[in-house]
Amino acid sequence: MRRTMPRVMAMARPGAMPLPVRQDVHALTPPGVFDRWGQDAAGVRALERGDAVITMFDVIGEDFWTGGGVTAKKVASQLRAIGDRPVEVQINSPGGDMFEGIAVYNVLREHPQEITVKVMGMAASAASIIAMAGDRVEIGAASFLMIHNCWVVAVGNRHAMAETADWLAPFDQAMVDLYAARTGQKPEDVAKWLDAETFMSGSQAIERGFADALLAADKLVVDEGTAAKDKSVNDLRAMERQLISAGLTRVDARERINKIRGMSDSASEVGMSDSADDAWSGLPAAHIAFRFK
Repeated sequence: MRRTMPRVMAMARPGAMPLPVRQDVHALTPPGVFDRWGQDAAGVRALERGDAVITMFDVIGEDFWTGGGVTAKKVASQLRAIGDRPVEVQINSPGGDMFEGIAVYNVLREHPQEITVKVMGMAASAASIIAMAGDRVEIGAASFLMIHNCWVVAVGNRHAMAETADWLAPFDQAMVDLYAARTGQKPEDVAKWLDAETFMSGSQAIERGFADALLAADKLVVDEGTAAKDKSVNDLRAMERQLISAGLTRVDARERINKIRGMSDSASEVGMSDSADDAWSGLPAAHIAFRFK
């Protein structure tokens, strides 16, 4: 049963979002978002934690560089452990895999009790989708929420590019519908913000309906040790995205980065592959995504 308690916000929690048939498809965060997160949000954490709190201080999706990452499977497990109680979700993430973010959002929206989302530092890209699962969204005054269209890397001729664009369009429209339902904004305005890859400050997010209230400054802290670690790993993620944008496969980008780091044998140790005989059935002719083995 859905909750019977009164909601703290005027808008109802939006419905489920669509996922691609192929679950090994990954829509990525643009490289520049990682740079912005490293500059403005690395190391920002909540001063207090509770036993009904889910923290998302990582990229969305499995993270090659740390072995961590926020996934729907992990969040579902945490919700089962919390049980039928209100939940607080603390977010400071540059995003990651959009489709994994949709899966996390869908898991959260099924929770039968109130969800309060607190944006600390940044909720960008896939993380902004997750934030919309909150019945109440609070954001730091110096924090950011960032939205953009579905971003993938594609190769092929103009026909393949057109097919890829057609394949992506329903997911962009689903994001328009989600943000418009949560904020009450006109869909055409939301679409323009997605096209522009828009960063919103805390006050702008509240003004536009993406959040409901500001977080008190004394509830946040910057952990300098964690910030340094966040920035270091984030540099690797940003470099990976840039190399992929330049035309390398994901595995080739990682191998090149590891060679630079003096770890030329790293790729074989972690068992990654990008074999040419992958089926890719059901996807556009432009190979638009990457697969974990």
